[in-house]
Amino acid sequence: MARRNLITDVAGILVGQADDPRLASGVSVIIFEEPAVVAVDVRGGAPATRETDLLEPHRTAERIDAVVLSGGSAFGLDAGAGAQAFLRERGRGFAIGNVRVPLVCGASLFDLLNDGDKNWGRFAPYRDLGYSAAAHAGKSFALGTAGAGFGATTINLKGGVGSTSAVTRDGHTVGALVAVNACGSANVGAGPHFWAAPFEVDGEFGGLGFPRTVPPAALTPVAKGRPGENTSIAIVATDADLSKAQAKELAVIAQDGLARAIYPAHTTLDGDTVFAAATGRRPLSDPINEITELGAIAANALARAVARGIFEAKSLPGCPPSWRDRHGK
Repeated sequence: MARRNLITDVAGILVGQADDPRLASGVSVIIFEEPAVVAVDVRGGAPATRETDLLEPHRTAERIDAVVLSGGSAFGLDAGAGAQAFLRERGRGFAIGNVRVPLVCGASLFDLLNDGDKNWGRFAPYRDLGYSAAAHAGKSFALGTAGAGFGATTINLKGGVGSTSAVTRDGHTVGALVAVNACGSANVGAGPHFWAAPFEVDGEFGGLGFPRTVPPAALTPVAKGRPGENTSIAIVATDADLSKAQAKELAVIAQDGLARAIYPAHTTLDGDTVFAAATGRRPLSDPINEITELGAIAANALARAVARGIFEAKSLPGCPPSWRDRHGK
């Protein structure tokens, strides 16, 4: 089967998205065809998360059904309830007696100050967006101004959803999906080059390479907004058979992908959160070395996904220009 260069190249992963141009926000839902082992690593200073304590290695539930990434800041956490409702209707969930409770974790980014209409009345629309995204889950999905990244921004360019995949030397497939709403910049200064350029594969974000020199101004940290107004939220996934502790290590290593692709990253103004999922289709033969390579390749894939999300984004009113608007591709 041809590789899509999406997280859905990992066996057992489906992705659905829903967004609302008037709201200028949206939701991305990652559904596991069978419950998967998932862990999380949170490094930003201002996260908005749902059920992340459940993912710690010492917690009771070993596997979950879905991860939801959304816009809307704390309001967007309602998207998890929509995805949960969809899964419950299909008999998914943790069995307790004759009741099943779908286990859905998630994170949200802040996009409340773009020009979208946030006067939604008593209840935010994210529950319905979460349900719709889950209902449309499949192997293909849009990048750029779509899903959780629909209303996302960086300090100087329109943000968006990015995704990539790769295969390790041991044959494990690794994928990444990110909604980029960073405090910092994904490109080097004011130019077209991406910080993630050394990791690019097959010209997936323009093939420009890294600049011959880095302007000193590009290394001066410049931040967007106030605490809580940013966040890059992501998931990396693999078909390897991992324990929760091993998935936690994968999430920790994979966070380096944000630092490779965004300058600065993991700031007090961000809520950077990375989930790691393992669908368990392929056993490990050398756990210590294979986890190390899985983490390194996942971090590379996440860095690539960040740049791809910016590269594929389209402009929205009230947001910074898109990469394509500014650099002409």
